[in-house]
Amino acid sequence: MRTLKIPNPVQLKNSTALSKFPCFSHHPTRSFNNVLPIDPLLSEKNPQRAFIGLLKSISRRSPAPSLLEIEFLHCKTIKASFIGNTNVGNGILNLYVKYGSIGFAHALFDEMLQRDALTWTILLSAYSRIGNHELSLGLFSTMLADKVFPNHFTLACVLKCCINLNDFEMGREVHGWILRNGIELDVVLQNSIMEFYAKFGAFECVKRVFGKMIERDVVSWNIMISLYLQIGDTNRSMELFRLSPFRDVSSWNIVINGHMQNELHSRALQLLYEMVNLGCRLNQFTLSISLVLAGRLVMLELGQQIHGQVLRTGFGHDAFIKTSLIDMYSKCGKMEVSKAIFNGIHQCTYYDGLVSKDILWSSIIAGYVQNGRSEDAIELFRRMLREGAKVDKFTLTSIAAACSDAGLLEQGRQMHACFEKLGHGFDVFLTSALTDMYAKCGSMQDAHKTFDSTSVRNVVSWTSIIGSYALFGQGREVIELYEKMLEENILPNEISFVSVLSACSHSGLIEEGQRYYKSMQEDYGIVPGVEHFTCMVDLLGRAGLLDQAKEFIQENKISHHSAVWRALLAASRVHNNIEMAIYSSEHLSRLEPYDVGSFVLLSNTYATQRNWMESSRMRNLMACRGISKQPGKSWIQLKGELHTFIVGDRLHPRADEIYFYLENLLVKLKEMGYSSRIDMVLHDLEEEQVESALNFHSEKLAVAYGIISTPCGTPIRVMKNLRICVDCHVVFKYISQATGREIILRDAHRFHCFKDGRCSCGDYW
Repeated sequence: MRTLKIPNPVQLKNSTALSKFPCFSHHPTRSFNNVLPIDPLLSEKNPQRAFIGLLKSISRRSPAPSLLEIEFLHCKTIKASFIGNTNVGNGILNLYVKYGSIGFAHALFDEMLQRDALTWTILLSAYSRIGNHELSLGLFSTMLADKVFPNHFTLACVLKCCINLNDFEMGREVHGWILRNGIELDVVLQNSIMEFYAKFGAFECVKRVFGKMIERDVVSWNIMISLYLQIGDTNRSMELFRLSPFRDVSSWNIVINGHMQNELHSRALQLLYEMVNLGCRLNQFTLSISLVLAGRLVMLELGQQIHGQVLRTGFGHDAFIKTSLIDMYSKCGKMEVSKAIFNGIHQCTYYDGLVSKDILWSSIIAGYVQNGRSEDAIELFRRMLREGAKVDKFTLTSIAAACSDAGLLEQGRQMHACFEKLGHGFDVFLTSALTDMYAKCGSMQDAHKTFDSTSVRNVVSWTSIIGSYALFGQGREVIELYEKMLEENILPNEISFVSVLSACSHSGLIEEGQRYYKSMQEDYGIVPGVEHFTCMVDLLGRAGLLDQAKEFIQENKISHHSAVWRALLAASRVHNNIEMAIYSSEHLSRLEPYDVGSFVLLSNTYATQRNWMESSRMRNLMACRGISKQPGKSWIQLKGELHTFIVGDRLHPRADEIYFYLENLLVKLKEMGYSSRIDMVLHDLEEEQVESALNFHSEKLAVAYGIISTPCGTPIRVMKNLRICVDCHVVFKYISQATGREIILRDAHRFHCFKDGRCSCGDYW
């Protein structure tokens, strides 16, 4: 508790009383006398009253008085012996606080002989505004100890401090003090009490306060509406919203945003249309929420209409709006428009630091990551650092995701070092993002090291490391980690089970997968989602249990999910079951008639059966519907530079070296027993053409380039956007044995680590 120093009256008249105000000794007094007509006030009948009136008018003046002007007024009050008057002291104190000079304000506070509730409230609310809530509560305790009775504003401010400090017990004590002392509650203080309990989820307490309120305003109703939305009871929130006699723009904003938070985006859109039709004025927050809604629904046309409204209403330079515009256009895939908006950040209007340029930087970087433009995101991050923008944890998480998506291990390590230098604390979420980044870049050693460095672990960090091992198809290790998580009394969530089931699927652990799927529902009450259903279909399908997978879809009534049919179609392709492939493809084409994956998989299945006519028919059908297959490509990063290859690619500057090395290497591999899997070529070609087509797949070219460009023994890390083919999988096992190199390849589904003639997948992929 703070001990206050109370000076005696003699000190106030002594020049040493001004020692805490170093500018007093050299005020340009004459110049201020013209601006601040104080001397004439001293000749009035009640000069103190006149001086108090002057202080009030100055506090309302725009622009605000300078620090020198405030100190000049302070000087005059001391010379005129007014400083002992509580109202005068409060007036000067308030001016110091409004200027932001809290140190001078506290010095004056310490020297005031008489302090009333307003005196204490001015200072403790000032500390609260700058985030020093502990000192604010300390002042409140001292205020009570000095037997100064707080006013309603004081108590409301103290309750806000308890919220910001996450101190529920202190807030309850303050409420208890209010009740014990019979404080007459006005609507503002009751709203503060409601807000306090709402922040801590004390639902019954909020209802009790609301029920006892004789007078309610729009804030009271909005708090109750927000609380029901917070607990997911959208029906009750809408009942209160319809009953409220104070439905203003803030109320509409709350219900629209609340439905969005509960993933009820269509309902939120209906409410937005209703709000507009009723003629309710839209403010910048409504427009910002509406843009976020358009982005989540990927409704570009709606977003453009809202953008037009933004320009018409003059909110085009609002920082909230610009952030939402960048987010909306990014989610709709219009990154060039997002970039154009971002380039106008120097024209932004900011509000009390709530939205800064740093958040705009974060939004545009996240947009590039969402649109798969990882290199652009990383380049923009470099520019952000060069321009001295403050980097927050959201930006760091986005950059870690950019490195993950592109598989840029070297870049990821540099970014990790940058994060360390920036001095950010590595919380659970950032550490989990780094764990995920290292895993997706193919370095499980770094991923586990990052996970081990986390002192406090929750379900997010555990799920991250479990998912990392699942990506490598290491089912046994995933199960071991899952059991360790349970030993630490951390309950798994739905994402944890997706990782566990995926790992079981990729490792052929059928019984274990079925057991965990059952446990998820019976032991933890988690309702299976489409991801869990897809994992189970994949688990059964990969094991060749295609009929069981089909029955699973029918029994669980999930035939309306395209993902489960895609998993069954892929399994049918692996096991060359043309009948099941056709069955799956028919269902998938009804759900997604323009899905390229279903056509390609079925066409490839026909091709492996040497049914060239049906394979060609599928390709022609794709052409008629305007569907094009995503071209296969592989890439490798060496010395900070990304090298990308496609099949038969000769555009690389070292193409001749790559082809020469690869041709000679394949000769050596054939001597070791390698035989081309010409049955996997999906075109009706002559045998010699078939073998040539196999030899120069994009991943083979990338691996060959990695070998000739790095020292012996260096691991080769290659990324591929599609599934690795069977022939390349066989070749890489031989290459790892022949060259003594470890080859780490990430395809569209998982990692394959080739070492000493074996693959980590155990040929079960």
